[in-house]
Amino acid sequence: MAERAAPLLAPSEEATHHENCPGCRQDRRNQLHLGIPYREFFYVWIVALCSALPISSLYPFLYFMIRDLDIAKREEDIGFYAGFVGSAFMLGRALTSILWGMVADRYGRRPVIMISLLAVIVFNTLFGLSTRYWMAIMTRSFLGFLSGLLGPIQAYASEVCRKEYQALGLSVVDTSWAMGLVFGPAIGGFLAQPAEKYPNIFSAECLFGRFPYFLPCLCISLFSVGALIACFWLPETLHMHGESKVEDEHINVLEALSNGSNLKGYRGETKQRRLFSDQSLLKNWLLMSSIIVYCIFGLQSTAYSEIFSLWSVSNKKYGGLSFSSQEVGMVLAISGISLLVYQLVLFPHIEKHLGPINLTRAVAALLIPLLASYPFMTKLSGFILKLSVNCASSLRSIFSSTITVGLNILQNNAVSQHQRGAANGMAVTALSLFKAFAPAGAGILFSWAQNHQGVSILPGDYIVFFVLDMVGVVGLLLTFKPFLTQPGKKKTTVNT
Repeated sequence: MAERAAPLLAPSEEATHHENCPGCRQDRRNQLHLGIPYREFFYVWIVALCSALPISSLYPFLYFMIRDLDIAKREEDIGFYAGFVGSAFMLGRALTSILWGMVADRYGRRPVIMISLLAVIVFNTLFGLSTRYWMAIMTRSFLGFLSGLLGPIQAYASEVCRKEYQALGLSVVDTSWAMGLVFGPAIGGFLAQPAEKYPNIFSAECLFGRFPYFLPCLCISLFSVGALIACFWLPETLHMHGESKVEDEHINVLEALSNGSNLKGYRGETKQRRLFSDQSLLKNWLLMSSIIVYCIFGLQSTAYSEIFSLWSVSNKKYGGLSFSSQEVGMVLAISGISLLVYQLVLFPHIEKHLGPINLTRAVAALLIPLLASYPFMTKLSGFILKLSVNCASSLRSIFSSTITVGLNILQNNAVSQHQRGAANGMAVTALSLFKAFAPAGAGILFSWAQNHQGVSILPGDYIVFFVLDMVGVVGLLLTFKPFLTQPGKKKTTVNT
């Protein structure tokens, strides 16, 4: 069989392979190596983790940081000001994500990734040194403005492997975010305010005593330095040819061959691919509908993250749980570990049988009663309270991650490679706009709820989680036809 296949492969490779093109070299490696590209996936994992850590590490100590900055006049107003710090990063990222995606499509994935890692090193460090509220806002804004990691790394994860491993590649990105949920809150919760927590090691007069939130930020920045050095060995996946007219067709032929397809079957699929290549991204309904659903659930997830941390550490007299920053970090770390196990062990098999759309619908429906149960946990105490909070938080992380990966698969399959960076950049821009509103809106809603504990209908934290559920209901409804559709089963499954 190998001898009969040789004549087909030889002329095709000669016609499509460009020796100086990094994308062609990567396609050749995908063609020759049939297994999972563990080394490349490891690079993806490290880079995505650097994108997640500055976000997730913030939540355990943000409440205390705003309190120490003396911007809030009352304890009930801390959530209001905390929300704008969380929004600053997302707003900055929203302004530039499409630009970074276009740069990644023009000059390659690796340069954008390396610039973004450098931004994490500089501005995340400066955020930890913030002594004024405006400085915290500015450093988070610049960190978001120069953050081009998420879109290019999602495109990269779908290009660095064969088609049958695309779902695994994208789940590696989300698994890395899961690890960010493990390490980030742990770093933020255990290393913030070290002079208070570990007085035998850190004195109040030392650097980390004078800047109580610098140590967790410094640890993340040092990790990003290691990731930046590792990126020098990161293989580029973008096709860089001189011919613009026939480039896409050549890329698609080589992709079809590297995935084990025959040319006859490929020619039927290429008409559909050409539709995606030739049309504007704004006219690609599969892409746009999946981005809209992606943004709605992203809004819910970000608002939840902001609310959960504020709700957990707030006093019980205001409807909270009176947790410490260490306890919040532990809950989020356990949730991250649960998500990691799920992503590595269960998700590939479940996605293979249900497909991304059906799986998204199922977990979105389960998420509604789960969030509705949160306000009732304030009536619990001791071990039962901690067990309930950990179980609920772990399930919420699993459900949210499943939705994210499923919609990412749809988005990357909706476009050809030369549009993938811009498409992911568009998705990140839209998502960042929603996420920029989410922390501020969640902070305002939480602050209002704490000041209205005595109302007769949905008092205090009940209204907070009710609003989160309503956002989830809207997202669930939009996963059905005619809004969210797909052109064919083959585009969404990974075992075709």
